[in-house]
Amino acid sequence: MCGIVGYVGEKQAAPILLDGLAKLEYRGYDSAGIAVRDGDGEPKIVKAKGRLKILAEKTDDGNSVKGTCGIGHTRWATHGEPSEGNAHPHCSDDGNVVGVHNGIIESYKEIKEKLIRKGYSFYSQTDTEVLVKYIDYYYKKYQMGPIDAIAKTMVRIRGSYALAVMFRDYPGEIFVARKDSPMILGAEDGESYIASDVPAILKYTRNVYYVDNMEMARLSAGRITFYNLDGDEITREATRIQWDAEAAEKGGFEHFMMKEIHEQPMAIRNTLNSVIVGERERTIDLSGIGLSDEAIRRIDTIHIVACGSAYHAGVVTQYVCQDLARVRVIVDLASEFRYRKPILGGNDLVILISQSGETADTLAALREAKAQGVRTLAIVNVVGSSIAREADSVFYTLAGPEIAVATTKAYSAQLAAGYLLAVQFAQVRGTISKDHYAELIAELESLPGKVEKLMENKERLQWFASKLANQKDVFFLGRGIDYAIGLEGSLKMKEISYIHSEAYAAGELKHGTISLIEEGTPVIGILTQDSLYEKMVSNLVEVKSRGAYLCGITDYGNYTIEDTVDFTTYLPRIDDHFAASLAVIPLQLLGYYVSVARGLDVDKPRNLAKSVTVE
Repeated sequence: MCGIVGYVGEKQAAPILLDGLAKLEYRGYDSAGIAVRDGDGEPKIVKAKGRLKILAEKTDDGNSVKGTCGIGHTRWATHGEPSEGNAHPHCSDDGNVVGVHNGIIESYKEIKEKLIRKGYSFYSQTDTEVLVKYIDYYYKKYQMGPIDAIAKTMVRIRGSYALAVMFRDYPGEIFVARKDSPMILGAEDGESYIASDVPAILKYTRNVYYVDNMEMARLSAGRITFYNLDGDEITREATRIQWDAEAAEKGGFEHFMMKEIHEQPMAIRNTLNSVIVGERERTIDLSGIGLSDEAIRRIDTIHIVACGSAYHAGVVTQYVCQDLARVRVIVDLASEFRYRKPILGGNDLVILISQSGETADTLAALREAKAQGVRTLAIVNVVGSSIAREADSVFYTLAGPEIAVATTKAYSAQLAAGYLLAVQFAQVRGTISKDHYAELIAELESLPGKVEKLMENKERLQWFASKLANQKDVFFLGRGIDYAIGLEGSLKMKEISYIHSEAYAAGELKHGTISLIEEGTPVIGILTQDSLYEKMVSNLVEVKSRGAYLCGITDYGNYTIEDTVDFTTYLPRIDDHFAASLAVIPLQLLGYYVSVARGLDVDKPRNLAKSVTVE
């Protein structure tokens, strides 16, 4: 959500800033802007509402804005409507301080009133303008340096922020600060870089520094100095990014989402191989993520906390883990976890799932769990992210960079991580036999190949998607794990095609939801669980008798389904516990093809951001 870039070095800054912002478009935004300083001169600020190409046109792709030090931003509106005036960067009344900011300043109203009394005026509706002018106020009042002025501001505001500012008196330097919103820095060959996510600067450096919570940094050409809140210098170790810039490109696909759908076998395989070991006898080794057998045996309750698709992966994990390991599992939406005042026991485990590792609500849930003294395990995709750093243990999903807003391969990797935990917990806790353990691992290792097989059936799904493109509503039905799969399929449909969709536990139909079915209403039934197959067929017959147009997703061999539904997609056979990894593929493709048929921006759906870093 929102994007920050910064550069200081020998090259012209504006083209580098625009290139970095283009790499962050997937984060979601409604306006963009840059501020560039040429030597000791005043910074030139250029802003535009709408897509980044408008800003590029206003600046001749950055060539008309001269200077070797600058900051840039793509804004996702929180305070104030999308407009050029509300776009970042913002500056103090006299231009002394120029800044960009991700996050939300919760105390901005009281600060704004104070600044107005001190003679400041305001031209935007944003909390960012207030923040920039507050820094200017302390800088002038106490005649202190930038680090001290920023630190004094940080202890007097409430909210979250990743902040990058330039001061008139310090040409060729950029100052940054962070609380709860992600920020990374890089230095290479006499140049320094700022970004809110790795893809923005990976083209220029693989060695990045993660700014920690309540820390600051000072950047000049090729040099970065870190500071704590007291203004004392501290050291930070660089992290080397293993994937290359090409991994964040489309690679010949029309959209990132389709590319990432096709990368799911690799994401699943890499995640499985990170913990499955052994030449002749395959076993799961969780020692690398800090979970000993003794710790697993002590667990009384597992709490899974996540948002969006990660939450849906958690729901699947709940079904699988409870059935195999016979341990109590509770799944919470991260945005609600704190507010229900959870009762956590000393032998509980809280699992946080987040692709970015920066999801604000999930990070807050992690801190709530740690405040109660409960062990935490993060399942994240981004090395060095906030959740990864703060959790007691980390299980990295090896999906690589995911650019499309609608997650696909990261979700599949999260499922794989959940399966691995469930199977190993079951083995350690003695709820499955040695032979069953080996069979489950073999089934898991067959997943990538079966997902690849499913990709061969895309054309039929594209045809079916054309039947849905003009619909107003689509419903998904399932029981057990199939209900959890339906939740994800429904989310994919609504977030990228803008068609209203809902997923229902099929047994709830008769309790009210069947009244929504009209002649021709599309209903997608998911039937991967053998023990629930007949019940699901009965539910589909119910909605068909009310006029529904039916699609069935089931395993090869369940051919009797064709007597009930209008369109069928068959899946390779897999152990029922792992069926979500196969059933989700046609649902992802269906959402994609419906979006394309409607002429929409698949990778950047309206009003959405890839990483939600504000509450």
